[in-house]
This record gives sequence, C-alpha cells and structure tokens, in this order.
Amino acid sequence: MLRSLRTAPLPLALVALLAACGGEAPAPAPSSEPAAQQQAPASGGEQTPDAGGRVITVEMATDDAGNNVFRPAEVSARPGDVVRYTLVSGVHNVHFVADSSPGVSGLPKAGDMLQLQGQTWDFKVALPAGRYFFQCDPHALLGMVGHLTVAP
Repeated sequence: MLRSLRTAPLPLALVALLAACGGEAPAPAPSSEPAAQQQAPASGGEQTPDAGGRVITVEMATDDAGNNVFRPAEVSARPGDVVRYTLVSGVHNVHFVADSSPGVSGLPKAGDMLQLQGQTWDFKVALPAGRYFFQCDPHALLGMVGHLTVAP
C-alpha cells in the first residue's frame, strides 16, 4: 500500500490514510465473573466512613536516612472504617497483593503513585475479619510493607 500511496495524488493519499485510521474501538468482552466479584471495595478518592466508623491515617514517607516506610505499618480497623494513606515525602503507592491473601476476593486494585505531598489514597474497609498484607510496589523489597487487621 505504501508504494501505491507514493504514486497517488496527495489528496487521494490523505483520504486513504484517514480511512485506514477510522473505525470504532471494539467493545470490551463481557467478563465471566459474577457482578458481585467484579466490584472491589471503594478505594482511591476521598471516602467517608460508615456511621460510627473512623478515618485512620497512615503516612507514607521516605525519611532522612532514605528509608521508605508506612507509619504505622500495623493498622487495625473495622468494616466501615476508612484507611487514609497520606503522602508525606517520596513517591509511593498502596497495593493489597492478592498473592499474600489467597482466596480473598474484594481486595482493592493497586493505588496510583502519589507524588505530591499531602495527596491521599483512601480505602473503605469492606473485608472480612482477618489480616491483610499491603505494600508500596516500588519499595516493597526495601521494606515498605504493612498489615491491615480487620476486626470482626
């Protein structure tokens, strides 16, 4: 086609290129998962705790020695509470890794990388009682990990 476009008059070649780029994106394939399993708990933007719940703040920081940390790294919450991860310094995210919680559905997707001081990522707790591992993806091997314990 490239050879035929070289010999075609310029307006005709432009029309052919535009036609080749047109069309609609294919519709996403339907998921085989039940709708209840597709919906993860609310996470990301600002969340409000359920009545009687609380907001629990976890700081994400790179300290003066270069250590990447969650403060606190051990968090206790109840269903309906909101865990608010707040960036103090560095560039971090929050990820509840499915491999570390086998058989558990409803874990939130990995959070976006927070880059500006004061940015937050909220997770409204809707998990069953248990202990759940979370990490900062780029700093997990450097020890930036924590646990969320959900009380019954």
